[in-house]
Amino acid sequence: MIFFKNNINPTHKRSAFTMIELVFVIIVLGILAALVMPRLERDLKQEAADNILSNIRYTQHLAILDYKHDFNNPKWQQRFWKIMFAPCLNGEIFYRVGSDDNMTGSGLFSKNEAAIDPTNGQPMYWANNDDCSNGGDGTVSENIFLSKKYGVTTVSTTNCNDVSHIGFDHLGRPHQSFGASASADYSTYLDASCRFTFTMSDGDTFSIDIEPETGYAQIVGQIGS
Repeated sequence: MIFFKNNINPTHKRSAFTMIELVFVIIVLGILAALVMPRLERDLKQEAADNILSNIRYTQHLAILDYKHDFNNPKWQQRFWKIMFAPCLNGEIFYRVGSDDNMTGSGLFSKNEAAIDPTNGQPMYWANNDDCSNGGDGTVSENIFLSKKYGVTTVSTTNCNDVSHIGFDHLGRPHQSFGASASADYSTYLDASCRFTFTMSDGDTFSIDIEPETGYAQIVGQIGS
C-alpha cells in the first residue's frame, strides 16, 4: 500500500481574513457608523427642554426642602421658590431661580437669594436690565442663558396667568402670579395645567406642562420625561 505524505501542517494557523470576512466587517462598520453619526450632532431643542425641565423640578425640590411659610406676614407667599423667564436688555431669553426671602422686591429676588446651580456651584441669577449676549459675566451659571446656549428666542404660556414665572409651596404645589401677593389666602394656587412654550431660532418649538396639585412637569410629547 502506498501512502502519500501530507505536507500541510495541521497546527498551522491562518493569519489573514478571507475576502468575504473583510466585506462583512466593512458592512457592519458602515451600519454602526450610520447609527452613530446622527447622534454626534447636538440636538439643541432637546438640550434646552431637558435643561428647563430639570430646573423646574429643581425649583420644586428647593421649595419642598425650604419651608417658606410665615403666616404672621401677609406677604409671605412672595417667598415661594420660583423659576422666572425674562428677556435681557438685548432681548435674549434667560431664566433665574430663587426666593424673595425678605419680601422686599415684589416677588423679585437678588443675587444672594438665588439658587445655586448644582452642576457648577454658581448662582442661577441675572438681572433684566443687563446685557446677556456674552452668556453672563463669569460669576453666574451659564446654563440659564437660553438664547445664548440653545437659541431660544421667545417664551409664552397657555392657561397660566403669568408668563414670567411659576413657583411652588412647601408641598410642591404650583403657584402663579404671586409676586405681589399681599394676602395669605392661597389665591395664587394653580388650578389648571400650565404650559410653557419655547420658540427656537429656527422657528421650531417645544413645550413643558406643569400639572396642578402635584406640580408634576414634563416635556409635551415625551411621556415619562
